Amino acid sequence: MSHRLLFYSVVAGVALATCCFLSERGAAQSEPAQRAGGAGNSPPAAAPIARTADGHPDFAGLWTGHRGGDAGDGNPPLDAQDVVFVYQSRSLDTANATTKRADGSGNSNPEVFNEDNTIILRMGTNRPLYKPRYWLEVQENDQTGNTADPVFRCLPEGVPRMGAPQKIVETPAEMIFLYPDTYRVIFMDGRQHTPKAEVEPSWKGESLGKWVEDTLVIDTVGFSDESWLDITGYIHGENMHVIETMRRNGDKITWQATVEDPDFLLEPWVMNPRTITLNPDPKAVLAEPLPCVELDAAHLVGNEHH
Repeated sequence: MSHRLLFYSVVAGVALATCCFLSERGAAQSEPAQRAGGAGNSPPAAAPIARTADGHPDFAGLWTGHRGGDAGDGNPPLDAQDVVFVYQSRSLDTANATTKRADGSGNSNPEVFNEDNTIILRMGTNRPLYKPRYWLEVQENDQTGNTADPVFRCLPEGVPRMGAPQKIVETPAEMIFLYPDTYRVIFMDGRQHTPKAEVEPSWKGESLGKWVEDTLVIDTVGFSDESWLDITGYIHGENMHVIETMRRNGDKITWQATVEDPDFLLEPWVMNPRTITLNPDPKAVLAEPLPCVELDAAHLVGNEHH
């Protein structure tokens, strides 16, 4: 009986100690959560924002802090779904080279390995859905992006690829978006879009802005079809319509764009939101980049890219 009593006493002691440990651990874990934004999953309260004389959020300033994806304070963590590897293989059998096929037959030839085993990385699964007749062109653009991408040939990124600005100059009639090597003018005077027949297509289009409560909404049309939507060969036509939204919370602005192109896309593409942070240094300036000079194309030996 004494051994049994001792055994039960030990078990009870271990159980009590475990409960105390879990209780302390739970309290410790809840403390950061409360500091981050209150109990449970409640979102943090909106931070106060500076406003202009007419009551709208003040966007003026140098926004050269964090420029990450998602709408939070940092980039979302990667997981197994965020990186997709696509391997291409073929049955090539010539007099001088054969490649190893999927069943293991054939010879491995380093001269054609890169071409036959191109690795394409896809970060995230948010991609525009193209009409079937454009699938092959988009895939080919991606494969040849090292030379086909307009940006790699020192051409402009265009809207919406250029994303959020790094500096904003704000007046009642217009906003000036400044980037290291270009700019945009957002007209805020209530004008209507220029009739399509009178618009000269351009990389950045014609942008008109308006306030919807505390959100800046930018409506842009009048594009040429020369730019890409992203590095992965996403094309568009001259009838593309881009709607951008920008909303300030404290010292951050969240930017997001929706792309409508009924000629190319099956549905509008809502791009991932990005955040920019106000630079608190009143003497900070927008850095001037070096001029773009294409020097790499002559030295490329394959289509591998990030």
